Amino acid sequence: MSHADRLRYRRSVVGFVWQQTSRNLLPYLSATENVMLPMAFAGLRAKARRRRAAELLDALEMGEKAKRRPGQLSGGEQQRVAIAVALANRPQVLFADEPTGELDSVTGEDVFAALRSANRDLGATVVIVTHDAAVATQVQRTVAIRDGRTSSEVVRHTEVDEHGHSSVIAREYAVLDRSGRMQLPPEYRAALGLENRVRLELEPDHVGVWPDAPGAARPTPNVASPRPQTAPSATAMPAAPRPDRPPAAQPPRPAFPPAAPPAAPAHRAPDPTPNPATDDTTGWSAP
Repeated sequence: MSHADRLRYRRSVVGFVWQQTSRNLLPYLSATENVMLPMAFAGLRAKARRRRAAELLDALEMGEKAKRRPGQLSGGEQQRVAIAVALANRPQVLFADEPTGELDSVTGEDVFAALRSANRDLGATVVIVTHDAAVATQVQRTVAIRDGRTSSEVVRHTEVDEHGHSSVIAREYAVLDRSGRMQLPPEYRAALGLENRVRLELEPDHVGVWPDAPGAARPTPNVASPRPQTAPSATAMPAAPRPDRPPAAQPPRPAFPPAAPPAAPAHRAPDPTPNPATDDTTGWSAP
């Protein structure tokens, strides 16, 4: 993609809202002028630019403050104007990087209301990148990334019962990679006490996961090897004797160790206690 293609892509296909409000707006332009600026770069006529800017600011409840500069607006108001700037050229996708990171919770609710309005009324897909877990309740779909991998996905929708009461239904999915690995959400592991090792069972229509049985014997790690110790083999370790069977008879060991290789003859002192059966009058015998 060339530089001109990237520039065209950023102007017409995607819009950006940064966490730092100072990066979204020019301080010497009014709210209307900030919204009109990207349309001027796209070549839109002045009359159409003013009309589009007025529509966006009214939709985001900033029409009454359209002539104010960023320094005259609060943090939440600046972010709402920034959303209008990002939507000026009717992008297909709006990316928001921690849009409420510098705002309090009440002001953050207003910003999320503006993002929902952009999605619902203006037809833009909104993608929010955040570390705030509370943001998950504000959107219809949440994709969690842990350890650099997509780990889980939550899809929410609203259902209305026969009495007219509405409720939000959330379904959570885990991502299974090509190696069969899956990350369970932390709240699931904490609720069921899943840690270190779990028990698996294959059922006809699902896979069961249970915590390891309490008190179950765990393999003792081998000191000489980092892997768990396995059952000894016949060649590596002799089998332990059974209590109901006497131990096998062991072959007799020789009374003396095998003779050493012949060495040079040496003189020995006479034995003071002669043995009449084997010794002669010299008092010593050959080895």
